[in-house]
Amino acid sequence: MSLLVGTGSLDRPGGTAPVRLARSALGAVPPTGLILLGIVSIQVGAALAKNLFGVFPPSAVVAVRLVTAAVVLAAVARPRLRGHTRTDLAVVVVFGLTIAVMNSSIYQAMARIPLGVAVTIEFLGPLAVAVVGSRRVRDLLWVALAAAGVLLLAEGGGGVDALGVGFAVLAAAAWGGYIFCSSATGHRFAGSGGLALAMCVGAVVAAPLGIAQGGTALGDPTLLAFGAGVGLLSSALPYALELEALRRMPPRVFSVLMSLEPAVAAVIGLVVLREVLAVRQWLAIGCVIVASIGATRSGGRGAGVGED
Repeated sequence: MSLLVGTGSLDRPGGTAPVRLARSALGAVPPTGLILLGIVSIQVGAALAKNLFGVFPPSAVVAVRLVTAAVVLAAVARPRLRGHTRTDLAVVVVFGLTIAVMNSSIYQAMARIPLGVAVTIEFLGPLAVAVVGSRRVRDLLWVALAAAGVLLLAEGGGGVDALGVGFAVLAAAAWGGYIFCSSATGHRFAGSGGLALAMCVGAVVAAPLGIAQGGTALGDPTLLAFGAGVGLLSSALPYALELEALRRMPPRVFSVLMSLEPAVAAVIGLVVLREVLAVRQWLAIGCVIVASIGATRSGGRGAGVGED
């Protein structure tokens, strides 16, 4: 999952020369291409993270990822605490806790079930946000279709177990909370400063357990480099790509394209992790994708995105 949901634009839009050069390069790529590159980056990062689980426990990978993302975002956004109320800071703290729960639960899910299955279930979070409060029959039909997809996934087979599904459902709930927290933070902090602060909170929350369970493996510079790469692929790079794309496309088009993420996750899982899904599971992923696109296009509140 990505990190970008209503966070506004980057602070100090002029930026340094490297930043301006990077933005110029991104400007040459069509916005749809930027979104697809961002989705692939996120899921490749997730696949690399899963490969690290043989050496690092999921909690350690989460800690390294969040610390990396926090350092990068803080360096770019240079957030400021001065001028903000205690309520503003409380919102950021809750946002950071949500980020920690969201990332920890999806990584625990990925350790137990195929990547494509975990991401598909997690995607129910933004789908629920898209249709919450709606009384239209059409939107309820999309919810029913998504529920049918999850039931197909939960029937078992292909490496799916109950605990993994449970963690993915928790990640979905956290992703839904992430969207609301991101919106609240975006109204209280300029640019991406609030997100950077929340990411720092999430990193601080995740670090103790990650360090305790990672043990001496965290002292291996090669493993740490791979973990940092996961953070860059799963957070910093897609954030930059999505931010540039949103400058040039309507949010609803953005949300429709993001609905492809479960399918991309399943393909990456097949190619990188050799996770072969049953026909029933591919059908389930298709149900969730169609439901997500339908809910977005029917006029429900667009669910942005949020980390795997």
